Order: sequence, then structure tokens, then C-alpha cells
Amino acid sequence: MKTSVKKITLLFIATVISSFALSCSSSDDGGGGGSAAEGTITAKVDGTSVTTLEMVTFATQVGTVLQMQGNTGGTSSKAFVFNLMGFEGVGTYKIGGDDLEFLAANASYVETEVDLSNPMAPETNTWFAPYTDEEVGEIKVSEYVEGDYIKGTFHFKAKRTEGDDIKNITNGSFNVNF
Repeated sequence: MKTSVKKITLLFIATVISSFALSCSSSDDGGGGGSAAEGTITAKVDGTSVTTLEMVTFATQVGTVLQMQGNTGGTSSKAFVFNLMGFEGVGTYKIGGDDLEFLAANASYVETEVDLSNPMAPETNTWFAPYTDEEVGEIKVSEYVEGDYIKGTFHFKAKRTEGDDIKNITNGSFNVNF
């Protein structure tokens, strides 16, 4: 009897450890749901981490067009906006490229500075993608439950609307509620 209990206990511990190890593994292709906390979008913008607030991060869908957006809030806010056209759920959506398939996307990154002495005149800079015929990034949707949530990863390069300034957005992930 003692041997059976020991074997069952060891089997249980091995199963728990194996499950934990598998759930923590990552894929080289950027798959998986990313590391964003529930209700947020997170990424590195030119190497600096940016994470949106849950209260101002959401997704909406009308037919086959899905939009996600999130904002950090505050007087120096940063925001991400994604539009996925021809949205079909889980899959990879290219940002840019001269031979775009129906599964396509665009993205923007926005920085807004508010001077509290003149709050009605914020300074806003916007970077858009795509800005060329070349593919400049992608959005990978790894989980999607219609009307509930969407999870995935992204990366892209975006060009400022005025000038030639390019932002490199890497290590992006989202876990956004509808």
C-alpha cells in the first residue's frame, strides 16, 4: 500500500512539473498569446516598454473589421491602435506589402503630451504602418472568442506622419477584452 501511494504521489508531482514546463515554453515563431496582462497591450517602442491601462484598452468588431486600441493615460500618454480588415479569427495579419492578401492590417502608435498650463492644446505625434509597399510587420492572433477577448502578438515599424522619423515596435502582445 505504501508503495502505491508513493508511486501515485510521484506520478502526480511529475505531471504537475511537466504541465508547468510545457506551459512556460515559448515558440521561436512568435506564436502563443504573448505576455500581456489581461486587458492590456504591451510592447517595446524603440527599446522602451509601453503598457496600456486596462480601463482604456478594448476591442470592437463590426462584421469582418476588428479594431483594438489601448492608451497609457496621463499627461504623457502613449497609445496603440490596430485595424484588422477581413478578420477571420486566429491567424496572421500582415502590415503592408505589395501583394496583400485579404488578411491585412494597419497599425499606429501615438504619443500625446499635455501641458497642464494649456491643456486644450496637446502636442500629438502619430506614427502609421504601413507607410511603404513593403511588409513592415504583422499581427498574430493566437486566441479569439467572439465578443469576449482576443490574444496575440505583434511587431511593426511605423513612420511619423510629419517627417521621416521611424519607430520600431517589437515584442508586442495583447490580451484585450471586447
